[in-house]
Amino acid sequence: MKGHIRKRGRDSFEIKYDIDRSDGRRQTRYKSFRGSKRESQAELTRLLNQAQSGGHVDPHKLTVAEYVRARVAHWRAAGIVGDKGGERYEELVEFQVVPFLGTKLLQKLRAMDIEAWHDYLRTKGRLDGTGGLSTRTIGHVHKLLKRVLRDAVQHGLVLKNVAGEVRAPKIVAAEMRILTPEQVSALPSMLAGRTVEAPALTSLFTGLRRGELLALRWLDVDFDRKRMTIRRALEQTVEFGTRVKEPKTKSGKRTIGLPDIVVETLREHRRQQLEMRLALGLGKPSEDALVFPAPGTERLWSPDVFSGLWKDVETELGLGISFHSLRHTHASQLIAADVPITEIAHRLGHQSPSTTLSIYAHLFRKDDSKAAAAINAALSQ
Repeated sequence: MKGHIRKRGRDSFEIKYDIDRSDGRRQTRYKSFRGSKRESQAELTRLLNQAQSGGHVDPHKLTVAEYVRARVAHWRAAGIVGDKGGERYEELVEFQVVPFLGTKLLQKLRAMDIEAWHDYLRTKGRLDGTGGLSTRTIGHVHKLLKRVLRDAVQHGLVLKNVAGEVRAPKIVAAEMRILTPEQVSALPSMLAGRTVEAPALTSLFTGLRRGELLALRWLDVDFDRKRMTIRRALEQTVEFGTRVKEPKTKSGKRTIGLPDIVVETLREHRRQQLEMRLALGLGKPSEDALVFPAPGTERLWSPDVFSGLWKDVETELGLGISFHSLRHTHASQLIAADVPITEIAHRLGHQSPSTTLSIYAHLFRKDDSKAAAAINAALSQ
């Protein structure tokens, strides 16, 4: 089988490829595709693989499950979504789309089907059969289907995007759990001597995400200037395991100042690491040594394993918060201290102050003047 692409317009290509018919003859097919050259090459590869495996389907017989799976596979192959995002999409497809909409013909999907699907997810969407999904999860999967159907419109498979005609349920945000001021003051002594002490205190007083924290190297920490540069993050996927990647956005790469408690915590943590290496006869660590490797090793610390350890500790201490709540607590401290929202956004690695405001707007409620100032700052960007 063979095929090629031909540029048609500024952002469009014509894909030409052959498929084998049941009578042994070959049939040439054409498809219009909107996107980059790299994306169109990936789509051609997908179509050829599909035809080779006998998976070519007449557009009139194409089901929702077949098309959604194919689009997610294409997005991953073309690098439109990352490995972690791609795995999340695949989970949403298999667990939330396929069970209810999968067998429906793509060209016969209607707005009323989307409404019924929402009702199903809201009441029976949980895998364990104990009830419905959160409005946030329904919103995520609705957004995914809407994106897939937008591609279907562009490819001429359907006339309109029916998911765009129906609104996803209004998101009811879960209450954000953060540490109280008293818990913040007590946490250093509560964690003293525990494996999670240094990473937890660093996150609490810098706002680093779990993946950023576990990818941190000693060369990223400047003790003399009391600052830290975030350049990397960890990603854990089923296919590739734990590996280093760049932050999601340009704003994820940033340099932040360190309060004294973090400087002191990291100095002590490094002293303990060097003593352990000396005792084991390992010598001086490499220049790019990890600040928080897996205990007793120099390897990357699995984010899931780390979170499991934190869960055990916080349950024992009765904190009632996830590790990510330490980042939320840090943001709340900055807001309470009247730090400008533009500085908070930079410190947290958000794309813009409006992102910060959308997450933490409720923390401004006690003082309307703070909320007004934050909104003005966000809108002026």
